Amino acid sequence: MKPLAPVILFVYNRPDHTLKTLDALSANILSAETELIVYADGAPLHAKKEELQKIESVKKIIHAEKRFKKVTIIISEKNKGLASSIVEGVTDVVSKYGKAIILEDDLVTSKYFLSFMNNALEYFENNDDVACISGYIYPTKENLPDLFFLKGADCWGWATWKKSWDLFEEKGDVLLHKLTSGEHSVDFNFYNTYPYIQMLKDQIAGKNKSWAVRWYASAYLSGKLTLYPGRSLVRNIGFDGTGIHSGRQSVSYTDFPGTETIIHPIPVIENTAAKKQIAAYFKSSLNRKFRSVLKRKINYLLKKIQGN
Repeated sequence: MKPLAPVILFVYNRPDHTLKTLDALSANILSAETELIVYADGAPLHAKKEELQKIESVKKIIHAEKRFKKVTIIISEKNKGLASSIVEGVTDVVSKYGKAIILEDDLVTSKYFLSFMNNALEYFENNDDVACISGYIYPTKENLPDLFFLKGADCWGWATWKKSWDLFEEKGDVLLHKLTSGEHSVDFNFYNTYPYIQMLKDQIAGKNKSWAVRWYASAYLSGKLTLYPGRSLVRNIGFDGTGIHSGRQSVSYTDFPGTETIIHPIPVIENTAAKKQIAAYFKSSLNRKFRSVLKRKINYLLKKIQGN
């Protein structure tokens, strides 16, 4: 095997999440041979005492981390925000190493995560149709193939090469024009089951700072693919109200696979059957979210009526 890809971890102000992420990553079978590069964002101006304490707690955790081959810590003196931190950090690391595995501070990984990512990076390194490796996949109702491709790129525990990251377009308006001037919108939105186009419009309008939707759009418009495992090797534990961007919501997961996901030859084309299953999951999730919001509104009105 070629040299292992470094892992880039982006952290900020969630010490509990950061520790869980590091504990799970260190339990990976390749952790002792892996270089870890941690980017810690700085405090915003006029940050409250409680937030400053959390940021300092995160710094103590990453400075104490000794379970990897090498740990490099890069601390920003100012608050860049997640999008700028990721774009700058990934660009710097892939420019030096040629490839990287990327995690955020709320992603818990399977012990086979690093082996899957490194094996896939090596296997598809010379295939220009593949831009990204994803460790996360949605918990669809039906079983997915053990390996498959989808168009675009992903963001919850992922890996890429410099040649692919060079395709990243920071300007959302450029991406939106290309998506809407062609016949891409329905497909880009997973058959209109997830509002990716609206997410991109909101990014352009300054309502969000999503780097992920721009990464997805950049790879999609370049005709590139992402490799996925049939069962997820990543869990996002950040939907508990502590995150700046994630908010609070219920997320379901399947158990991690008990054995390693083996990389083997498959057609390097989008698996439309898998895409339809994920679209069905998106549709079901949006319906559950709508029902939850409607239930809260009904309960609020009932309480108001009873109060009167």
